[in-house]
Amino acid sequence: MATDKLIRVGIGGWTFEPWRDNFFPAGWPQARELEYASRQVTAIEVNGTYYSTMKPATFAKWHDETPDGFMFSLKASRFCTNRRVLAEAGDSIQRFIGSGLSELRAKLGPVVWQFAPTKRFDAADFEAFLELLPANVDGRPLHHVMDVRHDSFRSPAYLALARRHRVATVFTHSADYPSFADLTGDFLYARLMSARAEVPTGYEPAALDAIAACARCWAAGDEPAGLPRVEAAPPATGMPRDVFIFFINGAKERAPAGAMSLIERLG
Repeated sequence: MATDKLIRVGIGGWTFEPWRDNFFPAGWPQARELEYASRQVTAIEVNGTYYSTMKPATFAKWHDETPDGFMFSLKASRFCTNRRVLAEAGDSIQRFIGSGLSELRAKLGPVVWQFAPTKRFDAADFEAFLELLPANVDGRPLHHVMDVRHDSFRSPAYLALARRHRVATVFTHSADYPSFADLTGDFLYARLMSARAEVPTGYEPAALDAIAACARCWAAGDEPAGLPRVEAAPPATGMPRDVFIFFINGAKERAPAGAMSLIERLG
């Protein structure tokens, strides 16, 4: 990730038909939607890599269509995480990592490993999975983040394991999945999934103000108060952190407006 610690705010993907009525300019060519979206937000989480194996040329094209300083986070292939025994995911992990991620160069952000809501925390199997994750690809460091969706992960044992392997954990703002703000890595990754259609920006202005305050707090190496946690908040380190915040679900048609409104608040 970037040398400077930054707060990056984005959306999930760039191909979504309702956005052609409320985000992209009228008549904007679909082939240039990434070009436009990447100049309104500062990061995009790619969901397509979860379902399909991309080619190196595709990652290179994404790199070339986006401005300097932009970043992509990539969802790892579902074949890595949607399995009964995670310890057997080695071949799938290598296939995904070797599919051309390094073509994004400096625009390669976190790799998100999303687990099914039915996947329970099994300490031995989960540690075996974490041991399979490579530290780099073609000499470029990889930054892994776990998107865990079963309540059994709300445990000190999981936090200790993730911290030992220095992987981050998604902080999810959702009523459907476990939501805890305990940091396990050296960066913060938040997915805001509770946007409401009747609110033009998905989240009310006061909520966006609070999110901006949290983002600044995380970036400064502090711990925001009032968030759900498994353990008590540790003392502030004062060490700057990268922060990634994505408006990702709920009323998805409102995601770009929410992201842009948050970017405006952050200056």
